[in-house]
Amino acid sequence: MKKKPDLDWIKNSHSVLPAGDWFVEFFTPGELHAHRALKVLETSASAFQKAALLKTSAFGPVLVIDGETQSSALDESFYHESLVCPALLAHPRPRAALILGGGEGATAREILNSPAIERVVMADIDHNILRFARKHLGAWHRGAFEDPRLRLLVQDAKKLVEHTSLKFDLIYADLPSPIEHGPAYELYTLEFYRRVKALLAPGGSFTTHAGPGTPLQFELHAALYNTLRRVFGIVRSYTAYIPSYDMPWSFLYCADRGPSPDVLKPAALDKAAAGLKRPLKYHDGRSITGAFCLPKYYKDRIRASRALITHARPMFFTTSQRSKI
Repeated sequence: MKKKPDLDWIKNSHSVLPAGDWFVEFFTPGELHAHRALKVLETSASAFQKAALLKTSAFGPVLVIDGETQSSALDESFYHESLVCPALLAHPRPRAALILGGGEGATAREILNSPAIERVVMADIDHNILRFARKHLGAWHRGAFEDPRLRLLVQDAKKLVEHTSLKFDLIYADLPSPIEHGPAYELYTLEFYRRVKALLAPGGSFTTHAGPGTPLQFELHAALYNTLRRVFGIVRSYTAYIPSYDMPWSFLYCADRGPSPDVLKPAALDKAAAGLKRPLKYHDGRSITGAFCLPKYYKDRIRASRALITHARPMFFTTSQRSKI
């Protein structure tokens, strides 16, 4: 009889995690990431979503929404600077911005870091999340909710986009994942993006986060890219590695007129960043332009995709596969 190899580094399901409480995310049935949860600091529940603030040993406080890691105190700036700064620094005179979602207040914080910004409108549907953030996520928003340039609207971002006549130089989608029956999936459609484009001032841009940048979960990004290409003349993919997510996260920059951040010289972006009120933690000019250098494999995946997200044919997606395991 063939002897079984002695592979003591292979663990069974009963011994895979050390003793203690763990927040576990299954990205696929065969891949997981776990945070050791030392304490549940706060929770919030509404008709739209459930949130918890966990104290972890590695990342400090971690915000979890509907079973997904949203952001951590250690690396939230990696995500929020990546979402905001490429478009913010590329625009020659950004004055007005719109945030769709963004309940933590950190996206507003990064936009308001520019002294050129005169007005930011932020629309988030969930009053409980906003109240939760203002009270418990001070390390995230750093007083952004009290900035007189911010107008906070507790309402459906979709309805705002459909009915406002305001124009914006920068629009950002910082929304929850498009979960079935969730509050955000209708904001990931061709029809919605067409309306978003109508709110852009000349030379304006739209940026959205676009799901995981991993080969195991890349279908949302490719579908969003194809959908946004039906709306905008310029669509550029870029990524940033977010340690608390345990994966690179992807973004899409969209506009009709350039120059887009990927074609600007790093020195030009550094010059724009020097005018910010607070130095950036994660990005400089070179890291921004480098973020747009997508590997060939991913570019091939985008070209091969024929997915189109519409109101009639939405795409549902979550990084957390717990219910399927």
